Amino acid sequence: MSAPALPASLPLGEQLKRRKPIVFRHHHHPGEELARNLTTFQLMMFGVGATVGTGIFFVLSESVPEAGPAVILSFLIAGLAAGLSALCYAELASAIPVSGSTYSYAYHAMGELVAVIIAGCVLLEYGVATAAVAVGWSGYFNELLNSTLGFQIPTALSTSFIPGEDGAATGGLINLPAVVLVFLCMFLLLRGATESARLNAIMVLIKLGVLVLFVIIGITAFNADHFGNFFGSGLGGITAAAGTIFFSFIGLDAVATAGEEVKDPQRALPRAIVGALVIVTTVYILVAFAGLAAKHPDWFSGPEAQSAGLSQILNDVTGSTIWGTVLAAGAVISIFSVTLVSLYGQTRILFAIGRDGLVPKRFTEVNPRTLVPSYNTVAVAIVVAIIAGLVPADYLWDTVSIGTLIAFSVVSVGIIVLRNSHPDLDRPFKIPGYPVTPILSVLACLWILIQLPLITWIIFGVWTAIVLAFYALYGRHHAVLNHVTDLEEIAEPRGDEED
Repeated sequence: MSAPALPASLPLGEQLKRRKPIVFRHHHHPGEELARNLTTFQLMMFGVGATVGTGIFFVLSESVPEAGPAVILSFLIAGLAAGLSALCYAELASAIPVSGSTYSYAYHAMGELVAVIIAGCVLLEYGVATAAVAVGWSGYFNELLNSTLGFQIPTALSTSFIPGEDGAATGGLINLPAVVLVFLCMFLLLRGATESARLNAIMVLIKLGVLVLFVIIGITAFNADHFGNFFGSGLGGITAAAGTIFFSFIGLDAVATAGEEVKDPQRALPRAIVGALVIVTTVYILVAFAGLAAKHPDWFSGPEAQSAGLSQILNDVTGSTIWGTVLAAGAVISIFSVTLVSLYGQTRILFAIGRDGLVPKRFTEVNPRTLVPSYNTVAVAIVVAIIAGLVPADYLWDTVSIGTLIAFSVVSVGIIVLRNSHPDLDRPFKIPGYPVTPILSVLACLWILIQLPLITWIIFGVWTAIVLAFYALYGRHHAVLNHVTDLEEIAEPRGDEED
């Protein structure tokens, strides 16, 4: 596909609207190429690894108090919105199989300004998600230490000094386990995507195993009274919980970020996205049901549910700490994968943004031995570690959701835009029910968005202002599209080019 080269200088209004041409390269660009080594199964495990665990190990204590037993419907609503968006992701990922995911799709479909805003959304989404999961992992790690060795890391070194939403002093200084986890993931990613994917697949299988164990044991304690007054929290509570839960579907986006590192991306990406969605939604609903079968909804508002809540449920049901310890061990091992994939996703998105010149080119430097953007990975890990060490988890959940929902909405709109602007674009996967499916996806996301608290929108607004300021001062002047003389300079690696 060809397109005219863009002028070196444009008025601001035209620059903000310009779109990156959809052109696929036919030659490698040494120093800015990622290795295509990932299989469809590894990619699907990336998706599952980024989601299962994030939501189910932690979010019940946040969502059940909002929705009561109807939290099961909240999971269904969030899963429906994610499913509609997943189909949209699958089409765009098959047509434009590159790093950058939502950001790249927005640049091609909706122009530079939207791409910059979405870049801010996904960077916020992944950065905060990684930090939030690391903080939650710290609780399970302490629970495991206590149950196996009889001691815990002191509060001063396992809790942030910032008070939680209740305003109570924590007695902490820094969440050191969360910081250590982020840097462990950083060192693993620096070894290469293939090694990371293999270890992630193992951790995901462990994760699914311990969650199946939880479901079996939890259902044995089934109490129908726990499902009484099912709709007591009303529609508002159900949708509010859906907004809190939605961040746990971030893994779908993580699959798309690996577009340049998977074999046969046109086929593998759609299969991995849809497969991950099916596994994730099924596991979430089963675990939520088992948790409510064993515990009254009021229990999830108490202190026992806030840290390693699923382990505590197993301890109470069995009257022994053995099974809770097994689950805590599985959580410690498997939630590592959530942090790993989320950190990976952010580095690849930043890589794509840097390749377009909107952030310094240093973020696109690839280690010639490992084919990993090393500087990028280290920089991201340092920022995430600071957030994880100093910010309590209850400030992070909804902030993740808003970035995810906006990104999903843009992907859905991008489907409609590209169907009209590029009708001849090769699409190995096409969403069923077009245009109803992408429209429903946007509406579902907007419905959940309006349920998010005001403080979340304020945080998002401040962050977006910072992103736009950076674009005005740096990105606008350094964008690669300002200097294009040959379309090969901005061509995307498709995966079927010859070596």
